[in-house]
Amino acid sequence: MNTTDSVKNRYPGAAAWSFGDNPDMADELAGLVISQKKTASCGSLASCLAEDPAPRIGSYHIILNGQQEPVCVIRMMSMRLVKFCDVDEAFAAKEGEGDLSLAYWRKEHQAFFTREGSFAEDMELVAEEFMLVEVL
Repeated sequence: MNTTDSVKNRYPGAAAWSFGDNPDMADELAGLVISQKKTASCGSLASCLAEDPAPRIGSYHIILNGQQEPVCVIRMMSMRLVKFCDVDEAFAAKEGEGDLSLAYWRKEHQAFFTREGSFAEDMELVAEEFMLVEVL
């Protein structure tokens, strides 16, 4: 079994984190990444700026499941700023969640950002696209 430290030895400087805000969501979203249905994600600009190290194009990231175990490694391929209200169908589908529709994306992400305490229709998001590098 891979430990986070052993994976970090293979990917120096990689950040280790999980998607979502609870263990079940982390498991579900990590599974979508592993199946390559999820090739994009987003976060509030404020939360991205607070990350250490901050994500950047070309960086590697170790994705953890809901038990905080490493399950895969991704590489950031593109990043752009977009307002919540300007996210389009194509990006929503790349997030790989639910029925892949923009309506589903808006509903679930509004709930997520509301729980985070940062939702606004015009909030700036960092829209990230990534590729799966390794399943652990």
